[in-house]
Amino acid sequence: MEDSSSKQMPENLDDPPNSRLFVVTSRCITEDELRESFSKFGDIQGVWLVKDKQTKEPKGVSYVKFAKSSQACLAMEEMHGKVLLEGTKPIKVFIAQSRSSTRHRDVEDEELTRIFIMIPKTFTEEDLKNTFREYGDIEYCVLIRNKVTGESKGLGYVRYYKPSQAALAIENCDKSYRAILAEPRSKNNSSEDYSAGGTRGGEYSSADSMNQYPITTPDQGSYSMMDYRQSDFTRSLMLSTRAALTQEQIFALFDLIPGMEYCELHRDSYGMSKGHALVRYNNLGSAVYAKEKLNGFEYPPGNRLQVSFYDDGESPAGRMATQFVTAQIISSVWNGASSSLIKPSGFASVSSMSRIQTDVNLPPLKKLAPSDSKTKERLFVVFHPSPLPLDVLEDVFCRFGSLIEVHLVPGRKVGYMKYADKQCADEAMAVLHGRIVNGVKMKVMLADPPREESHKRPRTY
Repeated sequence: MEDSSSKQMPENLDDPPNSRLFVVTSRCITEDELRESFSKFGDIQGVWLVKDKQTKEPKGVSYVKFAKSSQACLAMEEMHGKVLLEGTKPIKVFIAQSRSSTRHRDVEDEELTRIFIMIPKTFTEEDLKNTFREYGDIEYCVLIRNKVTGESKGLGYVRYYKPSQAALAIENCDKSYRAILAEPRSKNNSSEDYSAGGTRGGEYSSADSMNQYPITTPDQGSYSMMDYRQSDFTRSLMLSTRAALTQEQIFALFDLIPGMEYCELHRDSYGMSKGHALVRYNNLGSAVYAKEKLNGFEYPPGNRLQVSFYDDGESPAGRMATQFVTAQIISSVWNGASSSLIKPSGFASVSSMSRIQTDVNLPPLKKLAPSDSKTKERLFVVFHPSPLPLDVLEDVFCRFGSLIEVHLVPGRKVGYMKYADKQCADEAMAVLHGRIVNGVKMKVMLADPPREESHKRPRTY
């Protein structure tokens, strides 16, 4: 049973995001001592000691709220592990769990150091680095490019070494960059943002992840379920979803259809998703194609998307022209083969896309070696930023022959590949080391041989 100090807390503890600290201290530490120790990092809006509801004694857990995220992050970096009073244990300092995150975040958390920004399409990576280096040392910069043309999409990422540097960049950079913390590639169920945002982009892996849920080709019968005569076709679509999809996931999904010019996830005052997003294409064909392909599509599995046309205020004359083009598109659907797709010029069939997206030419698929085969070589693989699914790894590593099995270490970003033939393992390592598969970079190395120690349980992978 818990209670906090008697002072009233602000209405929104997470405004701005990541401005509240969770501090673990000795029970003898007082509110005044905490305030004095942390005040040098910025404007403190409140300090609360968690107390037992019955005894009113401190439980050794406190919250410190700053006016700015950069102040809270700097305090976390500087105070974590420090001793406040002689004879007490070192304190632990985290960014407190918020409505949009499911855990406390520490100074090593990668999610706090990478920002997502909108930039001019003429920007190079060097321009990006020069623009944002004033806020701190940059680990790397990435431009998001069109996979076909190689041209910049006007979106990018900047990764800093410290959370406080990323927070400073978000707070102080030109507002036209629309800077926010980048959501992790594997993040599916939460959304965190510093602003309502305009057109936002997805990561390489977000787009590639769509291939794990291929969009199946509808048959002719599925089109007869729609009454096209009663529909108002526009270039704008409204997406409704029960699952908390992120801005980047929605962008990546609808960007599979060329021509998208706008994508915005609707958020409430706390930055949480309302379950709706507005998407607009620069041509009617793309909008109709996206509506037909994505309405009813399950992403993630079990969550059926609802996509409908949205009235974007187009003029009556423009609406008549739109209806005329629509009639031609629908006619092509009815008169084509049952398995045909609406394919405006330049469109590639989504269903024919490979589930493996990589920057290296892979050999054809080969059968797995029998599960009881003797292991002649093991490869150790490190994944960044997160492991690939087992079926994708099996698909990739089996192409070199004699693969016995794939094993991922639970809770870690590493795995092992067991081969029945050393030459096949060596070839896989030579081809795949340092390569990117579905947005994930892999370091492929020879695994250390199992230690011959009798007191340890033998490895099973």
